Amino acid sequence: MSEEIKKDSYSADSIQALEGMEHVRMRPSMYIGDVGIRGLHHLVYEVVDNSIDEAMGGYCDAIDVTINEDNSITTRDNGRGIPVELHKKEGVSALEVVMTKIGAGGKFDKDSYKVSGGLHGVGVSCVNALSDHLHVFVHREGKVWEQEYERGKPLYPVKQTGDSDLRGTVVTFRPDTSIFQQTVEYSYDTLASRMRELAYLNKGITVSLTDKRKKDDEGNYISETFHSKEGLKEFVEFLDASRNPIIASVIAMEGEKNDIPVEVAMIYNDSYSENLHSYVNNINTHEGGTHLSGFRRGLTATLKKYADNSGMLDKLKFEVAGDDFREGLTAIISVKVAEPQFEGQTKTKLGNREVTSAVSQAVSEMLENYLEENPSDAKTIVEKVILAAQARHAAKKAREMVQRKTVMTLGGLPGKLSDCSEQDPALCEVFLVEGDSAGGTAKQGRDRNFQAILPLRGKILNVEKAMRHKVFENEEIKNIFTALGVTIGTEEDSKALNISKLRYHKVVIMCDADVDGSHISTLILTFFFRYMKELIENGNIYIAAPPLYLVKKGAKKQYAWNDDQRDIIVQEYGDNAKIQRYKGLGEMNADQLWDTTMNPEFRTMRQVTIDNLTEADRVFSMLMGDEVPPRREFIEKNAVYANIDA
Repeated sequence: MSEEIKKDSYSADSIQALEGMEHVRMRPSMYIGDVGIRGLHHLVYEVVDNSIDEAMGGYCDAIDVTINEDNSITTRDNGRGIPVELHKKEGVSALEVVMTKIGAGGKFDKDSYKVSGGLHGVGVSCVNALSDHLHVFVHREGKVWEQEYERGKPLYPVKQTGDSDLRGTVVTFRPDTSIFQQTVEYSYDTLASRMRELAYLNKGITVSLTDKRKKDDEGNYISETFHSKEGLKEFVEFLDASRNPIIASVIAMEGEKNDIPVEVAMIYNDSYSENLHSYVNNINTHEGGTHLSGFRRGLTATLKKYADNSGMLDKLKFEVAGDDFREGLTAIISVKVAEPQFEGQTKTKLGNREVTSAVSQAVSEMLENYLEENPSDAKTIVEKVILAAQARHAAKKAREMVQRKTVMTLGGLPGKLSDCSEQDPALCEVFLVEGDSAGGTAKQGRDRNFQAILPLRGKILNVEKAMRHKVFENEEIKNIFTALGVTIGTEEDSKALNISKLRYHKVVIMCDADVDGSHISTLILTFFFRYMKELIENGNIYIAAPPLYLVKKGAKKQYAWNDDQRDIIVQEYGDNAKIQRYKGLGEMNADQLWDTTMNPEFRTMRQVTIDNLTEADRVFSMLMGDEVPPRREFIEKNAVYANIDA
């Protein structure tokens, strides 16, 4: 009896007091978001943020990032170098404090950094905790100092190891495979996108990225150097390279209002989408916030005043809405805030109220001057606004038709939808299938309890080049809205998406594994990105991965998803192995489609995620836009790895 009481007792001894580094290792997702691909890359961003802080303070203008052969990362800057003197409170070198204490660092000292990047302030100590090995060198005041760590614990005290005429900090870390069990392989393209972004956001600094795992045709390591003289102006030009501008040049300004540095760059193009990207201290605030509200307020008020005074709105029989002023607009808003307050689901929504008026005033002054000095561009912008208002009214009527069809009763669902019997959306999935033939096979092969099938007729509308009312009038797109149970648009916000009645928590794009199938998948992804981005952000969108080959010999058979797998199987089977190449889903029978592509126990599906909104925006506009050269260059570069998982 006494043993039983002891086992179930709950006392002070039951409470685990975890030290900071131990807590990071036990709950890594609290600090870096997750332990998948996104969290893995976040480690690099945390270390680079320290160097960017030095750059923002004016102490550093060069940052080098290297992916080493073993997927470890080395970052180097020419900043002041982390202090190495004895830390009075902790009794060890300040370098060791920074590397091993969560929340330690100069960015919390207003005398060291007026503004700093990084979302949670956990910094390099968090990276140290999640690495099986980390080695840091500090070049400071003519000396070189170093220390090594294993899983966050120092192997020896900080020691001086030589003299140096350089300055700065060099950090090499190797992610711990016991934490990052999914993968520790870094994506060069993902890191390149972020380094390019940082160079645009901090003009004048040079950021280089080198990949020692790959060499080009001349035997050199793959490498890029990013540097921007004009900052956001060049960033907008880069993002809009595949769109057609309707004004002469990018409208750009920078200034300071209420001690808040504000930088804005914007341009109008002939597209029908609004592309606003906002940053706070180099953090991409994809949920927006007060700085974005300030931009919209300043833009709308100033353009409305100019349009009213010009008399160009006199013939309109209805009011122009805020959305109308932003159609075809690409803009980047970057602010530096000393003490940012973040809100929202992913803590990337700025909450500082004082920022709204600062940005609004700055944008109003910028635009007023521009419109007065460029009357021809001003007239073009107002004409674009009028067209957008007229299209919005047409879209409202088309949208109302979609709303009337989007009901939860069976009678309101698309005729081609083969629904499932399960009522809990969390357990349901719907396959968007290319064509009636593949749709028929999928209907026979599915599990009717939780899998629904919606066949799509051919290639859906390219929403990148279509006006909003044309999108809502498209039969296939109406069917997608209706089948999913999603509604769009309110009087307050005509682009708001209501996903509270989403009928399936897995929406799977299932197309042929060929060029046409890839094109259709990209068209559907573009539609989701432009009109249902929340579903991507919530992790609801997936891409099915049907096999390319069936290899058979006698009673033996195996499927292959690429040429390498096929060759291995053929070599294993030996002579007389028969290879069947699937040109489309319709060539499979129902059992084969279930076994390879639809059965949750064996299938492979790729979840569509957005790691970088600005890069996703650029890629979709380039792939689906009118400009051929950038699209050809992208396809040639990515032909072997053409997986547009944003």
